[in-house]
Amino acid sequence: MKIKENISLKDFNSFGIEAIAKFFTIISSTEQAQEISESLIIEKNNSLVMGGGSNILFTRNFDGLVIKNEISGIELTNETDDFVFIKCGAGVIWHELVLFCIERNYCGIENLALIPGCVGASPIQNIGAYGVEVKDVIHAVEAVPFFDSKIISFSNNDCHFGYRESVFKNKYKNQFIITSVTYKLKKNPVFNISYGAIPQELERMGVKDLTIKGIALAVINIRNSKLPNPKIIGNAGSFFKNPEISIAQYEELKIKFPSIVGYPTDKSNVKIAAGWLIEQSGWKGFREGDVGCHEKQALVLVNFGKATGADIYKLSERIIESVFQQFQIRLEREVNIY
Repeated sequence: MKIKENISLKDFNSFGIEAIAKFFTIISSTEQAQEISESLIIEKNNSLVMGGGSNILFTRNFDGLVIKNEISGIELTNETDDFVFIKCGAGVIWHELVLFCIERNYCGIENLALIPGCVGASPIQNIGAYGVEVKDVIHAVEAVPFFDSKIISFSNNDCHFGYRESVFKNKYKNQFIITSVTYKLKKNPVFNISYGAIPQELERMGVKDLTIKGIALAVINIRNSKLPNPKIIGNAGSFFKNPEISIAQYEELKIKFPSIVGYPTDKSNVKIAAGWLIEQSGWKGFREGDVGCHEKQALVLVNFGKATGADIYKLSERIIESVFQQFQIRLEREVNIY
């Protein structure tokens, strides 16, 4: 394991933003995570663990240590009549894990196909798509704290999952190196196709007998049709969270905006489609210089080539203010800002 100085992070973040890390290292094992956690170079409030770099926006150089997590490995650790337990290294590409499970008919994450990033980010962000959140299948998370070589295991409850939230994004932000995640997946599939355009895509595909492979393929087709490839156009996928508002506020808005898109979350709240709010505010397809809002999905802010992180951040500020002025709903960023 080598620690390098003054390394460009442009190739390590999906926005393709130029930023310099004062120190940079790659870890590929739990032992290396333990070694680096005890290193004198670790600074609790100025160290950053990165996976695929697909949910991050650098607005300036990083004056500390960036740890690129490339811990690999996927293994079956336990099995019952109904479930399998799959332990996966934090550096594994998320979609590769999805494909691994689909090939073996392990059910639970097929709706999360093609989400960018690595396994280690899944509990941090509580990644989700098309009616599924990863919190529903996470069994345990192993992590090494900064300044200590011991391995700590977090149960599902310990992670305090919320909508795109967890203890690793709040209380313990930048305090742990996640080394592995264990998922509890069903052996007998329970299909979830009620969200978004999945039913229509399955019909277009001519699927008559549902399988998790068919659902994953439908999700892949939908994502490819709406979301830009970060290798071609810099982006971090959905930039904003879908906001939750009260049913009362939703009913008031529905009178003024009959086509507003909302999904009840419980007896008192409704989740509003942030993409709809942004599109209705006139931002979809917007471009100014090398920064813009994608023409097919308003949730996605893009770098057309030479935009800076500050440029993208400023655009997000304008969008947040514009949506608030029109709907009295304040959007929150899903992307981590540095």
